[in-house]
Amino acid sequence: MTAWLSAGILFTFATIAFILYRWGNVRCVGVTPVKTFTFIAILFTSGLDVGLIMFPLTEFAGYADLATSPEYGFTNPLAIEFGFWAFLIWSFYFLTCFYFCVIEPRVGFFELPLVKLINNIVIIGTCAFTAYLLLSNLPWYLPELGDGESIIGSFYLIVLLVIATAVYSSTNIRYVRILSLATTWLFIALIALMWGGAFMGENSSLGEFASTFALLGGYFGNIHEFVLPMNDYHEFYLYWWFAWSIMIGQFTARFVGGLRTYQVLLAMMVFPSIPIAIWFSVLYYYNLNGIETTGFYNLAMAVVGITFVINSLDSLIRLYTDNLNVGVARVGKIKYFLGNLAALSLLTLLFKLDFLQIQWVGAVVIGLFFTCFGYILLNKFKAVASIESSPKENKIDFTKIEHVT
Repeated sequence: MTAWLSAGILFTFATIAFILYRWGNVRCVGVTPVKTFTFIAILFTSGLDVGLIMFPLTEFAGYADLATSPEYGFTNPLAIEFGFWAFLIWSFYFLTCFYFCVIEPRVGFFELPLVKLINNIVIIGTCAFTAYLLLSNLPWYLPELGDGESIIGSFYLIVLLVIATAVYSSTNIRYVRILSLATTWLFIALIALMWGGAFMGENSSLGEFASTFALLGGYFGNIHEFVLPMNDYHEFYLYWWFAWSIMIGQFTARFVGGLRTYQVLLAMMVFPSIPIAIWFSVLYYYNLNGIETTGFYNLAMAVVGITFVINSLDSLIRLYTDNLNVGVARVGKIKYFLGNLAALSLLTLLFKLDFLQIQWVGAVVIGLFFTCFGYILLNKFKAVASIESSPKENKIDFTKIEHVT
């Protein structure tokens, strides 16, 4: 599967380069345009999940163990973690966001019945994987509820409640927007809390944060190392990002509020990377200095992680139910709630039993990328070649939207 993944990555970056060359100055306007900050908040909280909060402290030691994984030797663990989560790989989301905002309305590839079915299976499966990640990490972050290793009944109940909350939130797009903004501010508050705990004490200083933050230069100085998979674990991450890419692009495309194409790319790569960089630097300082996070800090991280899961799930539930035309208006709130709750709970258990793998989902997404490209070449080449703007029906009063120039 490494060759398939590598082909998908190279195709993705080549396509991004062509889009910038051909449509770099086009204004991107979605069907429901919002202000830039709201767009960034929706992108950030929908495009990330609980792994951002819960993975780093469990992974730094593995990246530092060069005897077991010498391929990480070209830089430091903080730069590795950042490279697996930020900057370059957010361009995957840019590609799909631009496609669904500007190209798909002229192509209709994802309206083809078979493609629509496959795409929605991908979305539902990735939703369930997100819930599974929360379930699998709760023992480490809430050891007070168990032995710190085993998944007990309380954790299943927490995940069930999270899924139920996300399904309910997805019943109204207003909830999705409010939750996106609230989650963004909650994450910022968590960063501030743990930053203060690390660097405002008697034995710490701002200089120590600066020196820790500077280690991220190991990523930018070796960015080429992160393009293709360096090992199986990096391959897992890249497939995971591909699995998310179509649905996040499809969801966020509707909210683009007039940014030009190159600005969308910069916004997607830079703005989410800033809080990620600060957050990972804080966590790495905790790791390097053996600062305990058990108790209040772990609880705070678990709470924010749970809100990330709810925010991701409600966006994606809203997306696939709209795609399948099984929204609240058609099936009713009770059937909508119970059907989605049952489906996602069952699929979460299948991931827990190793019956499903996120790598398979990512591989299917890469297949959709290639198939879509072939479909355009064979059937929609002239329509795509003539594109000079976002769809005319997506109108916007630019004087009422902030920060679009």
